[in-house]
Amino acid sequence: MSDLAYDGMAIVGRQLQRARRNPALLVITQVMPLTLLLFFGYVFGNSVSLPGDADYRTYIVPGLFATTAAGGLVTGMLQAAVDTGRGVTERFRALPISRAAVPLGHAVADVLLFAAGLVPLVAVGYAVGWRNDGSAAAAGALGLLLLLRFTSAWIGIHLGMAVGNEEAAGQLASTTFMLQLLSNAYVPTHGMPGWLRAVVEWNPLSAYVTAVRDLTGSAPPGLDDAPGAAWPMTHPVAAALVWSVVLLAVFVPLAVRRSARGRG
Repeated sequence: MSDLAYDGMAIVGRQLQRARRNPALLVITQVMPLTLLLFFGYVFGNSVSLPGDADYRTYIVPGLFATTAAGGLVTGMLQAAVDTGRGVTERFRALPISRAAVPLGHAVADVLLFAAGLVPLVAVGYAVGWRNDGSAAAAGALGLLLLLRFTSAWIGIHLGMAVGNEEAAGQLASTTFMLQLLSNAYVPTHGMPGWLRAVVEWNPLSAYVTAVRDLTGSAPPGLDDAPGAAWPMTHPVAAALVWSVVLLAVFVPLAVRRSARGRG
C-alpha cells in the first residue's frame, strides 16, 4: 500500500504539472457550466414555472455543481486517451511502479483540480442569487460532489484507455452531454411522460443533483420528490452513495486491469 501511495502521488504531481502547462481543458470545463447557467437561467428561466414561486436559477445552480463534477468523465477520458495514444501509458507500464498508481493518480489529481475550480463556480452561483442554508449538511454536499468527480474520473479513465485515440475520445466525450440532459439538473421530472420520468430519475446523476439540492437547503419542497417519484429521488443521498459504490466497484478494477495489460 505504501508503494501505491508513493507512486500514486508521483502521478498526481505529474498531472498537476500537466494541467499547469496546458490549462485549456480546465478553462473549457469551467466555462461550460457558466455558459449553461446564463443560457438556462436567463434565456429559458422566465418561461419555467416552479411550484411555490421558487426561483429557477436557485434550482439549477446545484444541478450545475453536480454536472460539473460529473465532467470528470470527460477530462479523465481525454487525458487517458492522450496518454495511451502517445505511448505514455506503455512507458509507465515498463516502470517498476504499482499498476494501480497511474489511474489512481489521474483520478486524485482530477478531484483536486475540480475542488479548486469549484470555488469560482460557487461564487457565480452566489452572484445570481443562489444560497445554501448554512448548515453542516452543506459540507456533505461538497463531499458528494468530490465523490462524484472521483467516480466519474475512474469511468472516464477506463474509457479513455479503451478507446486509446484522442480524436475518438473527443467524439465520445461530446455524447456525454446527453447524460446531463436526461437528468433533473435543468428541469424537474414531475411533468415528464411516465417512461421518460423513470429514465431520468434512475439516471445516477439525478440522485447526486437532488442530494446536493437537499443538503444545501435549496430544493423546492415537493418538486424532485413529487408523488410517484422513484426511490433515488426520495432517498437521494443514499442513492448517490450506492451509485458511487457500484460504479467504483465496476470501473476501478477495469481501469487498473486496462492500465496493467494495455490496449489489447
